[in-house]
Amino acid sequence: MTIDSAGRGTAPLNDGDSAREGLHGTRGPAVRRGAVDPVKALMHRHRELCERAVDPLEIAAGLEAHGVTDRTAARLRHRDVFSLAEEMYARAARDGETAPRTDPPGPTGPRAYWAALALVPGALGAAVVAGLRLTEGQPRLAVAAFGALVIAAGLHIALRRGPLSTPHRTSGAARAWTCWLLAYALVGDGLIGAARDGGPHGPWPLATAPVLALCLACGPAAWCAHLFAARARRRLSASRGLEEFAASVRPLLLGAFALFTAALCGLLALCGTVLDEPPAYAGAGALGALLLLARLLTARGFPQVAGRALAGAAAVEATALATVFAARLPGCSFLATPVDGLVDAAGTGAVPALACGAGALVLLVQATRTLTRASAHARPFPPP
Repeated sequence: MTIDSAGRGTAPLNDGDSAREGLHGTRGPAVRRGAVDPVKALMHRHRELCERAVDPLEIAAGLEAHGVTDRTAARLRHRDVFSLAEEMYARAARDGETAPRTDPPGPTGPRAYWAALALVPGALGAAVVAGLRLTEGQPRLAVAAFGALVIAAGLHIALRRGPLSTPHRTSGAARAWTCWLLAYALVGDGLIGAARDGGPHGPWPLATAPVLALCLACGPAAWCAHLFAARARRRLSASRGLEEFAASVRPLLLGAFALFTAALCGLLALCGTVLDEPPAYAGAGALGALLLLARLLTARGFPQVAGRALAGAAAVEATALATVFAARLPGCSFLATPVDGLVDAAGTGAVPALACGAGALVLLVQATRTLTRASAHARPFPPP
C-alpha cells in the first residue's frame, strides 16, 4: 500500500488498475491496459534503468536524474519518487520483463586496498622531500624532476580505486590544470617573490612542506569521501522524499568537508614544523579544498563545473605570474600593481589563496546543490 498526496492509503497500481488509470492519474474508460498504465509506460521509457537496478533506491535516483519529481509521482497516485520506485522495482521483478540485476555492485564499504593506495602519494612525497634535502645543485634538480613524475604516478594509482575514483570522467585538461596548481604550490610563491626583487637570479626556494602535506592529505580525503558517501546512502534508504533527503545530506557534506579541512590544516602544521618551512595555511588549504571538491563532483558525475573551477584558479595564478614579469617591460610597470598590492598586504601566499579559495567557494555552493540529490548517490555498476 502507498500513500497518495492527500494522505489516503491506496493500493499499488496493478494490471486491473491500469485499465482505469490515465497517464495523469485520471479515471477513464477501459481500454488496452498497456496503453493507459502510467507506471508501465514509465517503466518502458526507463527500461534500462529497471534492468540495471539492484534495489528500488537505484530506480529512485535514476528517476530524479531524468526530471521525475515528487509532484510527478503524486500524479501517478504515489506519495513520492521513492514509493513510485518501489512499485517499479517490484513490478519489474514480478513481470520478468525487466528483471533487475542481482550481481553485486562495486564495493561501497572501506576496503584495505583503496585505503592503502590512498597512502601511496604521501609515502612517495616524503621520500622525494628527503631526497631534495640530501642533494644540492644539478642532482637536486634531477631529484625534483624525477620526484614530480613519481608523485604524479602515485596520485594516479591512488585515485583509480576507492570513493574518489572517476573512471572515464576526468579530462586531460582537468589533469593539466591540477598539475599546474600543484606546481605553483611548489614554486609559485618563490618565483613571484624573486621576480618582484628583480630576479630570479638563481634557484628559488621550493615550498616542499605544503606539497608534502597535500600528498599526505590523500588519505584523509579518501576516508572523508567514503564517510560522506556511506552516510548519504543510509539517508537515501531512510528518506521518503527528495527534499527530505537533500535536507538530511547537506550537513553530511559540510561535515565531511570541514573534517578534511581540519585534517589538512593539521598536516600543514606538522610538515611545516618538521621541515622548518612556512606551512602556507591559506594557499595550500584553499588548494586542498578546491581539489577535494573538484574530485567529489567529478566522481559523482559533474566534471564540467569542476574542470572550469580548476581552470579558473590556474588562470588567475598564471596571470599573476605573467603580469609580474611583463611589468619589467618599458612603460608596463602598472601591470604588476594588483599583484604588488595583494602581496604587500598579505604576502605571496595571497595569490593562490585568492585563486583557489574563490574556486573552492564556487564548488562548495555547487556541491550543496548537486551532491544532495538522490541521483548523485546511485551506486556504480560493475563493467560488463
